[in-house]
Amino acid sequence: MAIIKPFRALRPQPNAAAAVAAPPYDVLNSAEAAAQAASNPNSFLHVTKSEIDLPGIADIHVPEVYEKAKTNLEAFRKEGILLREEKPCYYIYELVMQGRQQTGLVAVSSIDDYEKDIIKKHEYTRPEKEQDRINHIRTSGAQTGNVFLAYRDVDALNDLIEKWKTSAPVYDFTAADGISHRVWIVDDENTVSHISDLFNSSVPFTYIADGHHRAASAAKVRQSLDAGYHDNANYFLTTLFPAAQLHIMDYNRVVKDLNNHSEADFLRALYEDFEVERMPSAFSPTHLHEFGMYLGGQWHKLTAKQGSYSEDPIGVLDVTILSDKILSKLLDIHDQRTDKRIDFVGGIRGLHELEKRVDSGEMKVAFSLHPVSIQQLFDIADSGNIMPPKSTWFEPKLRDGLLTHLIYE
Repeated sequence: MAIIKPFRALRPQPNAAAAVAAPPYDVLNSAEAAAQAASNPNSFLHVTKSEIDLPGIADIHVPEVYEKAKTNLEAFRKEGILLREEKPCYYIYELVMQGRQQTGLVAVSSIDDYEKDIIKKHEYTRPEKEQDRINHIRTSGAQTGNVFLAYRDVDALNDLIEKWKTSAPVYDFTAADGISHRVWIVDDENTVSHISDLFNSSVPFTYIADGHHRAASAAKVRQSLDAGYHDNANYFLTTLFPAAQLHIMDYNRVVKDLNNHSEADFLRALYEDFEVERMPSAFSPTHLHEFGMYLGGQWHKLTAKQGSYSEDPIGVLDVTILSDKILSKLLDIHDQRTDKRIDFVGGIRGLHELEKRVDSGEMKVAFSLHPVSIQQLFDIADSGNIMPPKSTWFEPKLRDGLLTHLIYE
């Protein structure tokens, strides 16, 4: 069974929460982070993207950047912007985006579970991204980024969480992007014990929905520490969502060229594996095995022909069909993690972003996909398989800075 524990969060004073809360470190580049934090000295971006406070630095992965993160975090604590919880608690985190609500339980999860595959993965990680988070965690002594975990619903736990939400939240604000954030502290010892018992007896596995690099980095930090380190390092910061709460968006692709095909030749080649239909406007797939394609100012609907793909958990995915039958077969793109000719556009940006990238001449062709389902994610992780890169896009995103896990104290 999956093991979770309450923890003593480092968190903002209630009146500072909206200013402290920041987008995840990996959804902003340094310039975007600097612009967002320029007029906000309390933004947690000063911790997670601390290069913004070192103007002119050429390499954002040098030791000075991580030391600056540590210094800024310590300053937030000394100035009273952040406080440390007096006793271990659970936290309930609700996000509302465009009227849609999802609620998760914030806890620390066991690194032993991660290493034993009780916490299941569906993506490969990249060593350079892992090393960045390893350096950040070890130097700052803090896990500042949440790992987003999913699990199959437990009715009794859902009911308990909904009941607790009838009390007053400690944080309640709407960010500039229109997403509402509410956090409750579960500090009653009987309720804390009940949550632990329910979860640890009813949830056999959890699944990484977002945060593979953060989880892998936490595990490697634990492995690297000397004997006698604090027990906190045996756990990592997670927010756990029941499957029924989750919404996966499409994760689309744009490609720089047609691999020396003309547009006409490329279209003809598609007919071997797809039904091809011209569309009068932007096309977002409504069924599995449908794809939108934007080429030469024109949208097309591509429908994979029966028999052109396998029915195993990986082969049946639309991201696999696109990869096998178009990207690899026709465009000579075999490793989407490293090939510079392909880029990825989260569904939150809309189809107009695909049109913009192609119409500008930056890209030659764009593909819109039907989202992966949460059941497909579970099936693939349970089978021990790995999805193609950039298969899932979850919205809304958890904010950094509201709840931080310290590993050294």
